Amino acid sequence: MSLSDNRTAVVTGGSTGIGASICQHLLDSGMQVVNLSRRPANFDHPRLTNVSVDLADRAATATAAAQLAADHEVTVLVHNAGLIRAALIESVELDDLSYLTEVHLGAVIALTQAFLPAMKAAGHGRIVNVTSRAALGLQTRSSYSATKAGMIGLTRTLSLELAQHGITVNAVAPGPIADTEMFEAAVAKASEQEARIAASIPMQRLGQPADVARAISFLCDQQNSFITGQTLFVCGGASVGSLTI
Repeated sequence: MSLSDNRTAVVTGGSTGIGASICQHLLDSGMQVVNLSRRPANFDHPRLTNVSVDLADRAATATAAAQLAADHEVTVLVHNAGLIRAALIESVELDDLSYLTEVHLGAVIALTQAFLPAMKAAGHGRIVNVTSRAALGLQTRSSYSATKAGMIGLTRTLSLELAQHGITVNAVAPGPIADTEMFEAAVAKASEQEARIAASIPMQRLGQPADVARAISFLCDQQNSFITGQTLFVCGGASVGSLTI
């Protein structure tokens, strides 16, 4: 039996795209996985459980987190759920900013608080927050980039507070990732815009969900206990150049 066989991971937004790939990679490593999302995952697995919740609903998130903490000893948390609400600054709605703040920041705080007792008792834990290359700035992404940048600051602070308990906290920042609902909502598949974006990336291609999932799986590995407070950009080099969607 491997160390992973007794570990339970909670993945938010694990239904499709990057989230589903994260779930699959963690399942492949031997973990029990709970997908915490509005919809069930688009695949079945004997060690996969789906729990429905709207992470923008603070009370519902707290209830779900408490129930998961009671039912499972969660030592891995991957906060992947997210959404954009694109708008130029003249059209930004503060209600959208509040909504994204609840999903991107409030939910990870609530879930971390719920699962910390089990992590501390085990003497180890892994928390990975999925932020975005857009945290560095991108047109029409005021609310999105602000809250995603906030996730990086939160990651660094939590890493300092929790290191003494053997808990690592890191962030992964994807660039443009194809075959995801979020990307295809902004960019039509096989369009000239998609080709232009791919050509603007140093690696000359769009990312795939598995590119991100492999990075997260690495950070969740129990043996990788000396990496914390870091943000890993999985972006094909877009974070060191310019990018226009």
